[in-house]
Amino acid sequence: MEKQRVLFLCTHNSARSQMAEGLLREVAGERFESHSAGTEKTHVRPLAIEAMREVGVDLSGQESKTLDRYIREPFDYVVTVCDSANEACPFFPNARERLHWSFPDPSKAEGSEKEKLAFYGEVRDAIRRRIESELVNVGSARS
Repeated sequence: MEKQRVLFLCTHNSARSQMAEGLLREVAGERFESHSAGTEKTHVRPLAIEAMREVGVDLSGQESKTLDRYIREPFDYVVTVCDSANEACPFFPNARERLHWSFPDPSKAEGSEKEKLAFYGEVRDAIRRRIESELVNVGSARS
């Protein structure tokens, strides 16, 4: 069976979209090919890497990418994970379905490093729940 292709988009491709890419690969990598990109290229945030390490997912090899490289590629799902990317997201002519999941920006967390990391963990867990309920479980019902 051919893997379904998913592209997660966020403004900076530094936390939410990176975590979503890693989580989908971990949860259902045998069924999904997972990618992420941003409207701007920056870097993967260290706290995103650390929050994912807590659940056994390694993001240290992932890099921030712009969506230009993916615009002409076919995807089963293009998922925006932040409101500004949803507003700025171009039309993807080869996307079968476009979804928008609004998550708070963990890079805006305040407090100690421990408090910031806890917020990254909350966003990570919320992303995982959406992936499981709206992609993984839906996809298995369709197969």
